[in-house]
Amino acid sequence: MTKNVGIVGLGAMGLGVARSLLRAGLNVYANDVRQQVLDGFAAEGGIACQSVADMGKHCDAVVLLVVNAAQTESVLFGADGTHGLAHAMKPGSVVIACATVAPEFAIRLGQRLQDMGLHMLDAPVSGGAARAAEGTMTMMTSGPAAAYAACEHVLAAMAGKVYRLGDQHGQGSKVKIINQLLAGVHIAASAEAMALGLREGVDPDALYEVITHSAGNSWMFENRVPHILNGDYTPLSAVDIFVKDLGLVLDTARASKFPLPLSATAHQMFMQASTAGHGGEDDSAVIKIFPGIEVPPKRDPGTN
Repeated sequence: MTKNVGIVGLGAMGLGVARSLLRAGLNVYANDVRQQVLDGFAAEGGIACQSVADMGKHCDAVVLLVVNAAQTESVLFGADGTHGLAHAMKPGSVVIACATVAPEFAIRLGQRLQDMGLHMLDAPVSGGAARAAEGTMTMMTSGPAAAYAACEHVLAAMAGKVYRLGDQHGQGSKVKIINQLLAGVHIAASAEAMALGLREGVDPDALYEVITHSAGNSWMFENRVPHILNGDYTPLSAVDIFVKDLGLVLDTARASKFPLPLSATAHQMFMQASTAGHGGEDDSAVIKIFPGIEVPPKRDPGTN
């Protein structure tokens, strides 16, 4: 069982995962483009790596918590395809790829790493920064048995639930994009409902209270609407994340000519918000696309 684990990407979720691995007694090597964040993690007991190649020399398992397929490929293979993390890792090591990507990309990536003598888990995650920090994320994983055997203790430290969805890469990514279909549609629907309530002069706090105790509630409504009520669009998951993820949903369905009318509409809503300049804001900022809606000003979350 390896004691040396690498984390690439110390963002909102990556930093929480790195800390969870430290609590589990593992030696955690980290790489991030932001030196200040890297130095802060080193002060907590982590090991800062200035390059992913340096990390690869030390770690038998590496967790990639980057944004998308392009970043995943860049980290693993470098700009020229020959000088990335994968080229520095020892044969038999495992890559735990957590970005939300197209299933076809996950399949190709797994084969490419296998040809290099490395294992891969297609392992997108859900739960946000809070669950990452607690080590209680949900992981939707697929890959060969040997990959699981090499890193079961790492997965146990990261997640409360690790779903093993098959031995073929791509299955984890398929389940994740279906989750993102629902998440994106629920956020868009929540924004639409709150926009209507504001337009009709309903007290927004009262509306939130009623809906969260009624049949119209959803996890996303309950979680995201407080951002709207507080006027705080500091990004925990940005509008542009759902531009990307719902785009992956639609691309996957398009390949088999499968209609997704609600997903398509939600995607257009996030696209409209992004085009209006809100792409880097919290995904709840999709409410800003509605004309004539006065979104409450930012306030103290403790204000009643």
